[in-house]
Amino acid sequence: MANLLEDIQCAGSDTRPPMLDRTDFASWQQRIRLYCQGKKNVVNILKSIDEGPYQMGTIREPLAKGTEGAPHLGPERPRVYSDLSPKEKDWYNADIRATNILLQGLSKDIYTLINQYTDAKDIWNNVKMLLEGSKLTKEDRESQLYDDFEHFRQHKRETIRDYYVRFAKLINDMRNIKMTMSRMQLNSKFVNNILPE
Repeated sequence: MANLLEDIQCAGSDTRPPMLDRTDFASWQQRIRLYCQGKKNVVNILKSIDEGPYQMGTIREPLAKGTEGAPHLGPERPRVYSDLSPKEKDWYNADIRATNILLQGLSKDIYTLINQYTDAKDIWNNVKMLLEGSKLTKEDRESQLYDDFEHFRQHKRETIRDYYVRFAKLINDMRNIKMTMSRMQLNSKFVNNILPE
């Protein structure tokens, strides 16, 4: 029952983003992007995650018209929401939406580590660094998966279906970190490690 609940939580829904499973960041990364693609204003949401928030900038408002028709401008001030065009408002709103999507997809323990960040790009980059880690961490993960592959066997009383699902998950984990094995290696590993009936 716990596995089903974990699967439901990780999968998310149309109204709730997928929850991050610390042990499977690569999968969450893909699922959260797919979730964003199902939302209105997807281009700007993904742009917020990848490029950072919309920068409002500053504005100088005209005070009066000059004698030759050129306006006299007042002092420079930061732009506010009401100064934005509809397109700019969409981008600004997408920043907020992207931040909310990412924060809602984090478990409490991870959220407490990154809750000081307020824009989606910073949240994304820090979660990525925390869970994907450095090159050394990736090499450790690759080494662990290679070891799992080398020692992969069917368990006693394990159905062929369960054996296949476990094998497919291992291969998917390997592909998520760009590990490659030839089709022949995969097929022979699967077939040669089935227990005789």
